[in-house]
Amino acid sequence: MSDIKPDSFIGTAAVPQANGELKALEVHVFAPSLRGSGEGFNPFESADGAINTMTNGTVGKLVNNNGRTLTVKYGDKQKIVQVPDDVPVVLIEPGNKSLLKPGGKVVLFGTLTREGHIVARGISAGKDGLTPPM
Repeated sequence: MSDIKPDSFIGTAAVPQANGELKALEVHVFAPSLRGSGEGFNPFESADGAINTMTNGTVGKLVNNNGRTLTVKYGDKQKIVQVPDDVPVVLIEPGNKSLLKPGGKVVLFGTLTREGHIVARGISAGKDGLTPPM
């Protein structure tokens, strides 16, 4: 969490709460060169098939005293995200193909073509034994 500062660009998979806020399942802190990646608020299907949300945007207000709360701004909108203590926070930075190794852990973001093929639009690869969350 110490890597998240006001004006950081982050992404978070989260579960909507009854009060309209979001409860983070994970938080990705993007390197400055990746600012704007996937900006917005969309439905997101978790590995278990549950439909949650994905919010990518710029951190505005950051509160650490009564829990960890982020205000995430995207376009002219914003979401309030609660980040429980046990939620993984990882740094996302550009990589290269050398990170793709047999037995390595990856998360692939794909797009389905008209022909029914999945084409990668992005891959998160764990580094130094890290398993990417999601």
